[in-house]
Amino acid sequence: MGAGGRMSVPSKGKKSKSDVLQRVPHSKPPFTLGELKKAIPPHCFQRSIPRSFSYVLYDLTIAFLFFYVATNYLQNLPQLLSYLAWPVYWMCQGCVLTSVWVIAHECGHHAFSDYQWLDDTVGLILHSALLVPYFSWKFSHRRHHSNTGSLERDEVFVPKLKSGIHGFAKHLNNPPGRVLILLVQLTLGWPLYLLFNISGRHYERFACHYDPHSPIYSDRERMLILVSDAGVLAVTYGLYCLVAAKGLAWVLCVYGGPLLVVNGFLVLITYLQHTHPALPHYDSTEWDWLRGALATADRDYGILNKVFHNITDTHVAHHLFSTMPHYHAMEATKAIKPILGNYYKFDRTPIFKAMWREVKECIYVEPDERDQNKGVFWYRNKL
Repeated sequence: MGAGGRMSVPSKGKKSKSDVLQRVPHSKPPFTLGELKKAIPPHCFQRSIPRSFSYVLYDLTIAFLFFYVATNYLQNLPQLLSYLAWPVYWMCQGCVLTSVWVIAHECGHHAFSDYQWLDDTVGLILHSALLVPYFSWKFSHRRHHSNTGSLERDEVFVPKLKSGIHGFAKHLNNPPGRVLILLVQLTLGWPLYLLFNISGRHYERFACHYDPHSPIYSDRERMLILVSDAGVLAVTYGLYCLVAAKGLAWVLCVYGGPLLVVNGFLVLITYLQHTHPALPHYDSTEWDWLRGALATADRDYGILNKVFHNITDTHVAHHLFSTMPHYHAMEATKAIKPILGNYYKFDRTPIFKAMWREVKECIYVEPDERDQNKGVFWYRNKL
């Protein structure tokens, strides 16, 4: 230490920047999936129909209350005040509807009840109401869980190799460019993924979640893609009728604004769960299911952790045991963390700061030059 100098010591309970960015181990873990499951209390794997429906009822009740306030009071506010009140409504209602989205996602994983038909019925209704093709996304998301972290077979947020970075990316590798990337990603990212498979796995031909003949799906799945399309079309027709009765501005304010928030949170949550400088990706020479499932991160969204049914801070456990109900995931996470050790990544970095860091630092992946494991890839940012 110099004269009057002090060593920089991280505050108790907090991690330094180097700790946050410290890479998780990429070697085969010294534990098995079976050992992790044994550490979790058995009741965590039990699905309860009354309890699952209680969350649906709670979320929809809060959503209705926001809707009631918006349609009965906000439109009567002075114009200047209404310009402030409507965005507040969009954000609050969007957060609640994101929690509804999470429950529909649970249905897709058969984590809602012990009855597949009930899970699919509830999931189809809830996801269709949010213009999500339920079965289409269920099938592609299931393949994501089966191939997480694989550069060749993962379905979404597949990182690019340096050779796959186009020249225009260099022009976006600056603060204004990153702002543009985030804006497009958070507003158009979800529909672009569903329509054109943007940021998804490479297929030899056009891939679309609404196309029953898309290469994403097997022959036995194609009929259910049409069911998903019918659900989205039914809700779209209902919105058309509302526009005819109430006007386009009414529908955009009451439904469109919150839906934009839902889509933004969906992309942000999944992006940050699978994009982190400390997380590895693997090619076919190194990938295995357990290491791929562990190449995810839990994040801290503050009070929104509870609003979003803890999908944000229990994602690692969810990837390991995807049929576990969300209301047991926190208990399960606490049970397996001592076994996971350094294989578990939890980043408490404030979300907006983390979002900016990841879009800056995580541009492409490549192996370490001196690492003998050439099938292990890490994020880089130097173009």
